[in-house]
Amino acid sequence: MLWSEQNQPKVTINQMVNRIMTSGKLSRREYLQLTSSILSGKKITDEERHQINQIFDFIQMGKINLIDDN
Repeated sequence: MLWSEQNQPKVTINQMVNRIMTSGKLSRREYLQLTSSILSGKKITDEERHQINQIFDFIQMGKINLIDDN
């Protein structure tokens, strides 16, 4: 699944997850994108669903911080 926003390149779920895991930070915009990808009914792979759920688990455990968009 790809997202396209003004002034931003297309980013896959895998790319976003890798960046979040590396930095330990998740912006509110990214959080909404990941949440909407699960709830939208659009096809995402089992692997993508697992990666997104892992991000949400890490937020609850405090391993990833939710930050405000700049």
